[in-house]
Amino acid sequence: MSTLDFDITLSERPASAAERAGILADPGWGRHFTDHMVTIRYAAGKGWYDARLEPYGPIPMDPASQVFHYSQELFEGLKAYRQADGTIVTFRPHANAARMNRSAQRMAMPEIPEQLFVDALELLVRTDREWVPTQEGHSLYLRPFMFATTRALGVNQPADEFLFVVIASPSGNYYARGIKPVSVWLSTDYTRAAPGGTGEAKTGGNYAASFAGQAQAVEQGCDQVVWLDAAERRWVEEVGSMNLIFVYGSGTTTRLLTPALTGTLLPGITRDSMLKLAPDLGIPVEEGRISVDEWQSGCESGEITEVFGCGTAAVISPVGHVKGADREWKIGDGGAGAVSMRLREELIGIQYGARPDPYGWVHKIV
Repeated sequence: MSTLDFDITLSERPASAAERAGILADPGWGRHFTDHMVTIRYAAGKGWYDARLEPYGPIPMDPASQVFHYSQELFEGLKAYRQADGTIVTFRPHANAARMNRSAQRMAMPEIPEQLFVDALELLVRTDREWVPTQEGHSLYLRPFMFATTRALGVNQPADEFLFVVIASPSGNYYARGIKPVSVWLSTDYTRAAPGGTGEAKTGGNYAASFAGQAQAVEQGCDQVVWLDAAERRWVEEVGSMNLIFVYGSGTTTRLLTPALTGTLLPGITRDSMLKLAPDLGIPVEEGRISVDEWQSGCESGEITEVFGCGTAAVISPVGHVKGADREWKIGDGGAGAVSMRLREELIGIQYGARPDPYGWVHKIV
């Protein structure tokens, strides 16, 4: 049961069926939004209150709201899927709620009850269920986020008032060109996170800090940036906004390695799903660390056969080519590997209902 009752105000001007159909035919990624949103307020000493489902639209904000000045903000991302029988589900929403609360602890923000988080998602998806695409590979991307609304410019203490919001965006494939291997740039000028920082929190400042490195990658002719550790610029951490997984060997000798969570990496829900799924498919997984030199030598010797990034948006993104200031190499034959594609097929199969779900990951909404 929800801990709050939601006040519901439906849009007086929702998109028409024709308008919606036109958008769903080619939704792109994060360009269009559904008719409604959810908002819930928080105040110190009062807790969570004023839960609403209301028409999607601008949020009035005081210019002195602390989020504008000190970036006290965090967000999550997950999807709603329409399965073949018409059922609409989400994937591991309680895991997203738990991660949001871990981020909140690091950002000195209030935790939101997990059930209230899930209730908000369910209410929005049920209300805007006609926005959930039917086309294979498409989904309704859900963006829960929270930010400080306290009106103050002092920096001596965190905010004590916050707004939690959920919006939804019908989305096609994250990469418009389809599942093709990306090229990556080894960033040594910039780092994503440092020990003791906010690397494991899903906060907007981490992403803003990544834009310069991503721009540099594009300047070097690459699709994505690879983040290295802040201390030595030696150990591989993440790629773009995704976790990295390395495939060693082939056939019966296949095994996976992913950089261990040290506090500087985001604990991805897709990453965690791979750690559970792969061993059940007969592929052992190890959490450890790998240096740039080990990555290059492993590819050149044939020991490393595939590398892929994984995350909610792209699911799995194969890496085919690596470039740095003083080195460059190809991974395997440069194409999408069999192991990467098998894992992607299995995970998507669970999400869309084409595969059994022995883990209880799929959460039915309507």
